[in-house]
Amino acid sequence: MSQPALRNVAIIAHVDHGKTTLVDQLFRQSGTFRENQRVEERAMDSNDLEKERGITILAKPTSVEWLGADGKQDPIRINIVDTPGHADFGGEVERILSMVDGVVLLVDSSEGAMPQTKFVTGKALALGLRPIVVVNKVDRPDERIQEVLDEVFDLFVSLDATDEQLDFPVLYASGRNGYANTDPAKRDGTLTPLFQTIVDHVPPPALDVDAPFTFLVTLLDRDNFLGRILTGRVNSGTLKINQPIHALDADGKVIETGRASKIMAFRGLDRVPVDEARAGDIISLAGLAVATVSNTIAETSVTTPIQAQPIDPPTLSMRFAVNDSPMAGREGDKVTSRMIRDRLFREAESNVAIKVTESEDKDSFEVAGRGELQLGVLIETMRREGFELGISRPRVLFGEDESGSRTEPYETVVIDVDDEYSGTVIDKMAIRKAEMSDMRPSGGGKTRITFSAPSRGLIGYHGEFLSDTRGTGIMNRLFEKYGPYKGAIEGRKNGVLISNGAGEANAYALGPLEERGVLMVGVGEALYEGMIVGENAKPEDLEVNPMKSKQLTNFRASGKDDAIRLTPPWKMTLEQAIAYVDDDEMVEVTPKSIRLRKRFLDPHERKRASRKSEAA
Repeated sequence: MSQPALRNVAIIAHVDHGKTTLVDQLFRQSGTFRENQRVEERAMDSNDLEKERGITILAKPTSVEWLGADGKQDPIRINIVDTPGHADFGGEVERILSMVDGVVLLVDSSEGAMPQTKFVTGKALALGLRPIVVVNKVDRPDERIQEVLDEVFDLFVSLDATDEQLDFPVLYASGRNGYANTDPAKRDGTLTPLFQTIVDHVPPPALDVDAPFTFLVTLLDRDNFLGRILTGRVNSGTLKINQPIHALDADGKVIETGRASKIMAFRGLDRVPVDEARAGDIISLAGLAVATVSNTIAETSVTTPIQAQPIDPPTLSMRFAVNDSPMAGREGDKVTSRMIRDRLFREAESNVAIKVTESEDKDSFEVAGRGELQLGVLIETMRREGFELGISRPRVLFGEDESGSRTEPYETVVIDVDDEYSGTVIDKMAIRKAEMSDMRPSGGGKTRITFSAPSRGLIGYHGEFLSDTRGTGIMNRLFEKYGPYKGAIEGRKNGVLISNGAGEANAYALGPLEERGVLMVGVGEALYEGMIVGENAKPEDLEVNPMKSKQLTNFRASGKDDAIRLTPPWKMTLEQAIAYVDDDEMVEVTPKSIRLRKRFLDPHERKRASRKSEAA
């Protein structure tokens, strides 16, 4: 059977603009699913965390076969890559775009072009890819289609798009309702216009089938039976099963030699074994044990590697340590430094945006990544796998300019808030050394404010921002540049309440402590010395006894024995806890619990450490 015509396309969009839902409809309307097949919603979000958070974390290739508008043409295979929308997972995006020949840019008909859209689109335009713009959710009552299109055009101009790239086709769609049209007023139909536009506008892979086989690894996966699975696009030539191949690094040095023991192509949501792959195909390959992301896999006669896309550097780091609290080992089964080390190095191997450095004492690791969300997702994944960890406060990675002056990462922050809260947000951002670059009404009584802010000042701000805006504000961040160091930035204003002993929290003791601040533990919870049990209403830390019980005597006083009513404790999510802790504190993460604690549990050690830091 002859090879069907090919189109390789990536779908890029901001978080929650409906990208994965649109892919669901492409599956349904291309006949990928049987009519009676039970399919989960957002089928491409296969990871539990992706389904829970409603975001795409891992880039995933898939493919559909389209038989033309009348269903009778020769099949055209469209390889679709669903890319992460969040800049923290940008390491995935940068590599993925080298596998495709065109991009579908999805923008919300109300929210328009957002910062993460800018990040991914900039990468795509720089590679010379021609975009197709799809204005999604056109059935929203607050749609502003024309203004959104103007914003997209301005965005392309600001990203130095060529005249050819600026001449982009536009479709108006509702991914949830499964239609796309060239007429903005139509509110029905199918996705046939989108299929047709992809086929007409995205060029087929212009690659040499007769040249020797070469393949650039863009994604790395692991299978218990097949070992390493390398995913990417065949750059040239043809690969047959059991063909001898070798892996080259960026300098052209041979890393290892082996055979293509299994070749798998993407058919809908499944990876299907095939006997051969040709130039332009997106495939997964098994048979090599050492080759990794950005290596070139080729016939043994090839000595020149394919140029890989450079990856932006990490900007934030956290310390992952062995859990040394008195409750260590009670809830998790992976607690040793060796297990943590193996897991982190395995993650760094497949996720090129993460860098892991082992400490001298071998029981902690410095993990650097793109942002709090990316590292938070890694910690959450590890805790679900049974790991126990001690996590430090995130810190930014400083740099130096040519003159030797200290530099730090800056982020572009775009904030959408109700007009009444804009003054509060501007004041809070000014305290964090942010500079406002733009402020304009965005319709519906909302204001859009753009800041350039040092990443350091934004750590821990998101929770406070949601409180200030009564949960209605939306904040989007994007790495901008390394700029001049802004000096000291004010941290958390309140101190914490610290348990002075070990035992169970007692209602009799917690009642009076409510007057001191906000409690983070409830009655009956196991505590230990040095554990944080609440936030103090004052700036200093305070040691308290939350386990004190009532003295039992034969005397009873009227009114004294009324039931103690406690406010429900403040339970933080993992991201909130990581953002909340100070430099001398840690988050203890286990499969069942998230606890806050002081780094040094003994009060005398804390005082010594505090004196040392003051002297320094």
